[in-house]
Amino acid sequence: MNYTENIKEYLVQLDYTITHEKEKEGILVIQKEEHGIKNLVLGIAPPILIVEQYIFKVENPSHEIFKSLLKKNRDIVHGAFVLDHTGEKVIFRDTLQIDTLDIEELEATLNSLSLLMSEYAEQIIKFSKY
Repeated sequence: MNYTENIKEYLVQLDYTITHEKEKEGILVIQKEEHGIKNLVLGIAPPILIVEQYIFKVENPSHEIFKSLLKKNRDIVHGAFVLDHTGEKVIFRDTLQIDTLDIEELEATLNSLSLLMSEYAEQIIKFSKY
């Protein structure tokens, strides 16, 4: 089964633009700016699909920022806020089982991120300016 082609087909059907592809590494970069999604990275690593969107860099780490992000995680239907390996970058991340992935499941993750970006934008901007 060609997972990459299936995922690309789903993205086309969902009106996402594939802006970059590294086929050998299983990486797709997509966007749909009107939904707040830009440079979202899809990592095709069977048995999972990794979905990551960089949100902001934490310039001045604080209890308030991390507490707020953890509380917001409870509201996110699909995916969660995470920190990268440096502990400085906040990323939205979700992992999906690739063998059973269908368009509705991928769309649910992308919609979750889009909703998060629209309803939490003011707080994200505030945190990015700390």
